[in-house]
Amino acid sequence: MENTSQHVEDTDGVPDARGAEDVPVDGTAIVFPGMGPQDFAVSGKFLLIDPVASRLLAEASDTVGYDVFARYRDSASDYSEEAQIAFLVVCLALARRAETTQGLSPRLCAGPSFGGKGAAVYSGALSFTDAVRLTSQLARYEAAFFAEECPGIVTHSFARTPRAVLDAIGAELTAAGEWHEISCHIDDDFFMLSLREERLEWLQKMLRAEGGMPLYTMNPPMHASLFAPLRDRVEAELFADLSFADPRIPVVADQDGSVRTTADGVRTMLLDGFVRPVSWPAVVDTLLRSGVRDLCVAGPDSLFSRVPRTTRNFTVDQIGPQSVLRPRPARP
Repeated sequence: MENTSQHVEDTDGVPDARGAEDVPVDGTAIVFPGMGPQDFAVSGKFLLIDPVASRLLAEASDTVGYDVFARYRDSASDYSEEAQIAFLVVCLALARRAETTQGLSPRLCAGPSFGGKGAAVYSGALSFTDAVRLTSQLARYEAAFFAEECPGIVTHSFARTPRAVLDAIGAELTAAGEWHEISCHIDDDFFMLSLREERLEWLQKMLRAEGGMPLYTMNPPMHASLFAPLRDRVEAELFADLSFADPRIPVVADQDGSVRTTADGVRTMLLDGFVRPVSWPAVVDTLLRSGVRDLCVAGPDSLFSRVPRTTRNFTVDQIGPQSVLRPRPARP
């Protein structure tokens, strides 16, 4: 059911999750979360009143040639081009805020799924303007690819579903001749599955019958081997114009927990996000073996900062726009 091919990038001698104990790291790691639906009333206000966010937003608008905030305000889609750019800006601005207000100085960073772009920028591997341009172009490439070449595929998330139950459901799909792949492994009983939208109602029914809890559906989908043509096209037509540098802060790859310390390592991580599933447990294992005990999650998130795999292993500081905008208690 899942694409299990192994493809670990060269980390220039820095061990991956299987040997990260050899990379002593003390203190904090920063995580840029995957993208989900945003509350515009909160994120929009943050973009306007936070000075770092406002500056980055203006730079993003100059980069893409339109008013990102205006289009974000009027957008009807949670994953529109402008919503994706706005999410990137919000996350990076929150990370910078944590540096100035809390003295954040992380030794490792990670960015599951969409968060990989934020991690690439924060680590110094990719410039902010290149990341904005890439986000804009990717949104258009993905929309065209999934409409014209791979229509009718979605990625559905669900909790309270042990792997054995998911495997049994997958076996039924396979017996029926249905394509499907695990796109994200979030926790022991929390996954995302890509499949044909026509089978989504059936999947939800099967999950509920086994005590599972269907959550939300991502469209466009992501992280499946079926999307290899999109990966190849993006590499040839978009990544050729990008300039990557060796990161100042090592990046933990969301596919396998390997530690990326080179420009090519981060570049490949971003490209592999199209075709390889996210494995949050592998990221957690690397952080733990590296001595990380405090985790700063910079951005709107109701997933990676909250699952037991995270909360039982780290002291988590989830910094979202809501927490920044919340009025401070009056001094006595």
